[in-house]
Amino acid sequence: MKRIGIVFFALVLLTRIAQAQTVKTGVLVIGNGNAAIAAGIQSAMSGAKTTLLLQEPEFVLTALGQNIHSGLEAEFLKRMREAKGIKDPEAHVDVDQVSANAVLKDWTDAVKHLTLIRNVKWSRIKRSGSNWNVLLSDGKLIKAAVLVNADQTEQVSEAIRLARVPAAQWHPFSYAENSYKNSVAAGAFDRGSASNYTLLKDFQVAGQENLLQVNAKASGMIGGQAAGAAAAYAAFFDTKTSKINLKMVQAELIKFRLSLVPFADLAQVDSNWTAIQFVGLSGFLKGETVNGKLNFLPEKTVTTAEIRDMVKAYYYKAQLWFDDHQAVDMSIKSTLNLVCFVGNKSPEYTRAEVEQKWKKNYGFQTDFDWKRKISRREFAVLVNAYLKPFEVNIDASGRVIR
Repeated sequence: MKRIGIVFFALVLLTRIAQAQTVKTGVLVIGNGNAAIAAGIQSAMSGAKTTLLLQEPEFVLTALGQNIHSGLEAEFLKRMREAKGIKDPEAHVDVDQVSANAVLKDWTDAVKHLTLIRNVKWSRIKRSGSNWNVLLSDGKLIKAAVLVNADQTEQVSEAIRLARVPAAQWHPFSYAENSYKNSVAAGAFDRGSASNYTLLKDFQVAGQENLLQVNAKASGMIGGQAAGAAAAYAAFFDTKTSKINLKMVQAELIKFRLSLVPFADLAQVDSNWTAIQFVGLSGFLKGETVNGKLNFLPEKTVTTAEIRDMVKAYYYKAQLWFDDHQAVDMSIKSTLNLVCFVGNKSPEYTRAEVEQKWKKNYGFQTDFDWKRKISRREFAVLVNAYLKPFEVNIDASGRVIR
């Protein structure tokens, strides 16, 4: 009996040791640098239990260059300015490794659901069903539901026998096709321009579930944040990466103020930034390219011709409204008339509500005068509030699903 007891105790002890050496996580990000760090932070902030395996003892960042700074990248620069005592929110700030590591340490320490593993190498990566087992050099085993490969050395790709991560994960922004409506990130400077965007499919791997690949050298914080949100969705909802709900990921990224349309003239602190991003994705108001930059031109007035076709494509009833509306320019009155007609809302109640919210809620600096021409900013805010075009379903090509 004594021997049986000793054996039983030894088995229990070994089981507990094995359990102590196993780390279970929803998302595992392997890599260091801008993309990996942003992927890890966003995944955790989106609610998924996340492990970031740096392998090096410190964070390693590269220059943020000429990106249209948004999302976590803009937040990082804000924290860097605060750390260096720079009060101008638009001033350039040098991202030196010492200061950056101090800022990132404070930031990541405060992010719930995020675990950092530093200065430990992985030694083996294997599939475990649809999930992943990653053995570390210190003997610990990480069991992950979703793997984000943001490794700059390509060793992870070689270990799981996949082709190298695509060199380019950015597409030049163009209204010639509607695929921009499926954007998950925009504004990273690539191939001479920041007027570009990337798609969820650019991070997915054909035939491979629960794996997202990020070009760590080209995607930067902007692409990494998008991959992190997508990975978190799959882990949090216990689904495959091929089943990710694109609309929910887009909404999550906009919530964390990542630009999905690369408007270069729209500041992150703009009170109407969110509404303009949502309406920008619909294509109701298209930006204008000036010197290689896509500008929204928020104070420019709206013409009937520029919105007619896209609004009609989204809403059947809009076709009847535009048949009757012949004015060249859109006014505040005609815009409210449009949203009430299409959205089946009371014109009297809607006007009173908009007038009440004009400055207090919408933050407009102008006075409410419904007879004057409406600005693109005002149009975007009202259409987003009352018609919600982002909620209209579209297919992979960006066409409206009837």
